[in-house]
Amino acid sequence: MVSQQFEQRTRELIDSLKAICAAYGLGNDGNEFKIITQVFLYKFLNDKFAFEAKKIRPDLAKAENWEAAIAAMSADDMEMLQMQMGPDTARLKPEHFIAHLFGRQNAPEFAKLFDDTLRDIAISNNDIFAVKTDGGAKITLFDRVSEFITDPSKRDAFCRAIINKLGDFSFERIFNEKYDFYAALFEYLIKDYNKDSGGKYAEYYTPHAVAKIMAAILVPDAVRGNVSNVSCYDPSAGSGTLLMNIAHAIGEQRCSIYSQDISQKSSSLLRLNLILNNLVHSIPNIIQGNTMLHPYHREAQGQKNGLKKFDYIVSNPPFKMDFSDFRNELDSKEHQERFFAGVPNIPKQAVDKMAIYQLFLQHIIYSLKPGGKAAVVVPTGFITAQSGIDKSIRQYLVDNNMLAGVVSMPSNIFATTGTNVSILFIDAANKADVVLIDASNLGTIAPAR
Repeated sequence: MVSQQFEQRTRELIDSLKAICAAYGLGNDGNEFKIITQVFLYKFLNDKFAFEAKKIRPDLAKAENWEAAIAAMSADDMEMLQMQMGPDTARLKPEHFIAHLFGRQNAPEFAKLFDDTLRDIAISNNDIFAVKTDGGAKITLFDRVSEFITDPSKRDAFCRAIINKLGDFSFERIFNEKYDFYAALFEYLIKDYNKDSGGKYAEYYTPHAVAKIMAAILVPDAVRGNVSNVSCYDPSAGSGTLLMNIAHAIGEQRCSIYSQDISQKSSSLLRLNLILNNLVHSIPNIIQGNTMLHPYHREAQGQKNGLKKFDYIVSNPPFKMDFSDFRNELDSKEHQERFFAGVPNIPKQAVDKMAIYQLFLQHIIYSLKPGGKAAVVVPTGFITAQSGIDKSIRQYLVDNNMLAGVVSMPSNIFATTGTNVSILFIDAANKADVVLIDASNLGTIAPAR
């Protein structure tokens, strides 16, 4: 009941932030999702800090004004408090608190103060919360939010409207709840921003129910609690639905998440998802870049200088996409071992229908540890193709006893594609029979909430 109340309050907060953006001309603007997700993240980090601080120092929970009580602490006491906090909690200063900004909203150049506060939080927490690119650059937590408003005369009012919405309620009472709250919350938060909107790799969104099934099959109840210190990887991670579900099945502190995705937007959303789901320790492993051309994750120094191998891999890669501009680079000796079944040719027509999923699938097979397991969403045509790269990949899986099963899913279950899809389950140490399940007529689509 408590989680339902908080979910409703949270949805109202998200809706009110979207209304503010619309009132200032940013409704459905390309930058709206940056404002909504970053402001929401600022609110979440603020409340998480308050929750952890009060847990460590019960006197703060009893104080009439916890923000003022922290501000009155000595520098040594403040440093000690921050040292006692877990790595999932951002290091905040009293001037970073929502209450502090709320009290100064009538100050001149409030928009600059608001932006400077968010940027200072980002810089202070850069080592833990920054996402890297495959070139080594760091993408910090926050942009200068007010600068998305093109009219400078409206920026102060815009930031005042935001800060007035952030103090209406606190997340503090929900931090001990189950994670299903965060899954529902995250889906609602990004529902308008995680669509296939073009770009090099489309941001294919995997329904939460499908992701949960994939995780349950990869990590069945019989082994849960016995799996630890494992690596989980998604080479086309999007906003991270598949990774969150496999991490929850294993246990957040029992695994490390690794990912790569060419989309800046997806990488920012994945970081937010990790923060919401108690997986901050894996943020340094989140890479924004081209997985096919520049796979980032490598074995540690001193070991074989090749690509890193993973215990679990989950992926819902884009199926068809024009990658003709770097196709010939992939068809070189450097990538030959990874793309063992070949690289798709460039068609004379419909270049945008190049089968990029074939590359992702080969990359996943190559990236599995001996004994590793994977679940990959593929077009159902992959299962029945009688020639070409598809058949060669299937033959490789069969010859190497890596095929564990295939589940054909109901049509239209993925909102971003009308293609019939199947889930391919790979087990690098499969000793059992291959399980083939036709689930195309099973299941129902849940009504929109």
